[in-house]
Amino acid sequence: MKRFLTTTAAALVLGTTAYADGHTAVFSDMEFDSAINLNASDLIGARVYASENEVDAEMTVEADGEKEWDDIGEINEIVLSRAGDVQNVIVGVGGFIGIGEKDVSISMDELKFISDGEEADEYFVVVQSSVAGIEDAPAYIGNDADEDTMMDDEAAMADDADRPMLMAPDIEREGYTRVSNEDLTAEDLTGARVYGLNDEDVGEVGELILNDDGTIGRAVIDVGGFLGMGERPVAVTLEELNITRSDDGEDFRVYIDSTQEALEAQPEYEG
Repeated sequence: MKRFLTTTAAALVLGTTAYADGHTAVFSDMEFDSAINLNASDLIGARVYASENEVDAEMTVEADGEKEWDDIGEINEIVLSRAGDVQNVIVGVGGFIGIGEKDVSISMDELKFISDGEEADEYFVVVQSSVAGIEDAPAYIGNDADEDTMMDDEAAMADDADRPMLMAPDIEREGYTRVSNEDLTAEDLTGARVYGLNDEDVGEVGELILNDDGTIGRAVIDVGGFLGMGERPVAVTLEELNITRSDDGEDFRVYIDSTQEALEAQPEYEG
């Protein structure tokens, strides 16, 4: 009996050891090395530069050398496979060189980390690409944005169907030049004042609705109200607007062939 109990106890000890080994094997004894490791949290928000010339991770940038590259935007998201591999980074190229604000997907393999000093954690994130390549890059559509984008677009199109379309006014103002829609960014238009034919202030561009390709589709004008209260949002297409920029590039003025009262009578945008 004593021998049986001893054997049983030994089996329990061995079993417990095997159980422990089996449940701790998933953990590793790792020490972070900034020379070879990166934290994903450090990449989120990092600026990304584009160079038409070949870049090598072994190269070092001299002082202000990054000015020879194009600052195209920042990393907004990192996409993993279900196997745990980093597949792509999502870069917001908001308003770069006048193209519409959009997110683009770049393979992790295409990123080069170029040293910016003696410290291992000082680096530039660079991709080899031309301006034309960035312009033509497809817009990234995330899993959490599809439904909202579709609802906004459908709401705006419904508003268009319920109202008469306006003609963009043919207006010229001294010190201002008309800007084509392709040269506009969301940053340019958001907050810009909107004027009628006689330069009366009729509202403000409150938000913009983007097309699937990241270009600006419609502008939502906040009409009327006082101190931000009681405003009526109305969505119009860019084709109905005359958008001008001051010669010094500091100010945008938006003109529409309508009065404040007429805009307030338009269907309210419910995006």
